[in-house]
Amino acid sequence: MKISTLLFPAFLLVFVSCKKNETAKEDKYLSTSAGSTWNYHETNSSGPVPVNSDYTLTSTSGDTSINGKNYHIFANSIGGNQYFNVTGGDYYQFDSLPAGFGTTAFERLYLIDIAPAGISWTQTISVTISGIPVPVTLTYTVAEKGISRIVNGTTYTDVIHVVTAFSSPLIPAASLTTSINSYYAKKYGLIEATNIVQVNYQNFIQNIDTETKLVSANVL
Repeated sequence: MKISTLLFPAFLLVFVSCKKNETAKEDKYLSTSAGSTWNYHETNSSGPVPVNSDYTLTSTSGDTSINGKNYHIFANSIGGNQYFNVTGGDYYQFDSLPAGFGTTAFERLYLIDIAPAGISWTQTISVTISGIPVPVTLTYTVAEKGISRIVNGTTYTDVIHVVTAFSSPLIPAASLTTSINSYYAKKYGLIEATNIVQVNYQNFIQNIDTETKLVSANVL
C-alpha cells in the first residue's frame, strides 16, 4: 500500500508535466519540433506573367545563436535555411527584404501572440535607393485575433491577422504603396500571406506582389 501511495504522486507529476508541455506546444503559433513539415504554394505576380512554385519547410534538429537569441533552423526545399525564434509571446524571424531593397538580414518581430487586436509595434531599418541609404519604418498591427480562416479547404481557428505597412520620412506616401497581410494559426504558424509593395521614387522602381498559402502540414 505504501509503494502504491509513493508511486502514484510521481506518476501523476509526470503525467501533468507532459500534459502541460503538450498544451504549451499547442498554444504556440510555431512548432520547432524536429521533423515537422509545412508545404506551401506561392504565386508571384510581380512580373508580367505570374509564376507558381511549391516549397517545403522542414524543422531541423539544429539551432544557432544570432544577436544573443537562440534561433531554430528550418530547411527550405528550394535551398537555404530560415531562422525563427520564439521568446515568450514574441516571434522573430532573421531575414532580409527582397534583394532590390539592398538590406542585410535583420531580426524581424513579426508577431506578438499576447497582443490584443488594434495593438501596433514598429521597427526602423535602412534600405538602399539609388545608392542612398533611406530609413524605412515597418509598422505591424494586429488587425484581427481569434478568428477562423479557410485556406485551401482547411479551416484554421485561433488565427491572428497581422497587417504590415512601410513608411519613410524621405519617400512621399504617393510613391510608396504597401498591402501586407499575414495570417498565423496556433500550432501551424503562417497559413497565408499576401505581400504587395510598390515603390516609384527617384528612378527607383520595385514591384512585389506575392501570395503564399499553406497546402498541408505535418506538425509534430
